[in-house]
Amino acid sequence: MESTKGNMELIVGPMFSGKSEELIRRVNRLKYAKINFLVFKPMIDTRSTQIKSRNGLTVKAINISNIDKIKDIVLKFKPQVVIFDEIQFFDKKITVLLNELANEGMRIIASGLDKDFRGIPFGPMPELLAYADKITKLQAVCLDCGKDAIYTQRLVNGKAAHYNEPIIQIGSEESYEARCRDHHDIPGKSLYSTI
Repeated sequence: MESTKGNMELIVGPMFSGKSEELIRRVNRLKYAKINFLVFKPMIDTRSTQIKSRNGLTVKAINISNIDKIKDIVLKFKPQVVIFDEIQFFDKKITVLLNELANEGMRIIASGLDKDFRGIPFGPMPELLAYADKITKLQAVCLDCGKDAIYTQRLVNGKAAHYNEPIIQIGSEESYEARCRDHHDIPGKSLYSTI
């Protein structure tokens, strides 16, 4: 018997690991196959109504702040695939919605940071990772040593940000670097600072 349920795919990793590039690659495959899809991104990043990779690729997206409106838009347009960028910025209700959409037969593709700058799981990511059917975990390159980087290092005036800095700060190369486990430095973080 053929399943009528969809699935959930996650693309995760630190900043500069190619998450948006991989998401756009998958969107382009959907376009080529003429599959109906919708792309969402959180309103928190108001710099653009596009998802843009560091190599210049772009795809249009719907900026959204209210998770409940996502369901209304999906019901109106009835896409086969629903795509999310920067999923870590949505609140934990997003997990319920994505599971519901997948159970209703839709394919979900979402990308985002799996850890915040402190190295702690970001927002809804622990639950999303637990429910995902498929996970693509990308690595960046550590700017200190060239090894695989799994962390995002926030910088304040060129120095590592303190553990108590605000979690969310929109920025790019001027505020963040990719770091490996050896070179990820968070002043004020204790061994027990994990949640």
